[in-house]
Amino acid sequence: MLVMKNIITIAGSIGSGKSSTAKAVAQALGYKHFSSGDLFRQIASDRGVSIEAINQTAETQKDIDAKVDKLLQELYRNEDSLVVDSRMAWHWMPCAFKVFLLLEAHTAAERIFSHVQKEGRMSESATSVEEVFGSIERRFQSEQKRYFDLYGVDPTDVLNFDIVISTKKNDLATVTAMILAAYEAWRNSQKQL
Repeated sequence: MLVMKNIITIAGSIGSGKSSTAKAVAQALGYKHFSSGDLFRQIASDRGVSIEAINQTAETQKDIDAKVDKLLQELYRNEDSLVVDSRMAWHWMPCAFKVFLLLEAHTAAERIFSHVQKEGRMSESATSVEEVFGSIERRFQSEQKRYFDLYGVDPTDVLNFDIVISTKKNDLATVTAMILAAYEAWRNSQKQL
């Protein structure tokens, strides 16, 4: 029998607010937080390339995904009370509560461009919303291909998740509250099994 863990995985569309949401949920629960996206950005920065370029490189250099996957598996074995934002954590953490944040690419491009202009993002730069949109489309295609080739899965298939939330009109506080309520209901249902 699988034992449910106090782990929440948050995946989603590019630019849907995975990291911000994961941090807010972790803080609200007093859980630790881990971001695969931050790790990918750090790898890109260490190699002196963009996040888009590191995604394309990962299509042929399997060690990049293997490093992230190994870390996710170690976290799953060794941690409890954890919130992870990652495209593939749902796959490596089967007894976790799984969240998918949904946002269409045009709105995501506007948000990412605004964030890059105001605060900057490690290994990301852009001169227009259109440039960001193109990057999102290329990253999406790269990730879809990579994860299907590596694991035979579609990381955006909403059937892999316990809850799917649109972040287009829901702000961070609302999304966080929705996740916390659904997580509590999920935990209660697991206790009854």
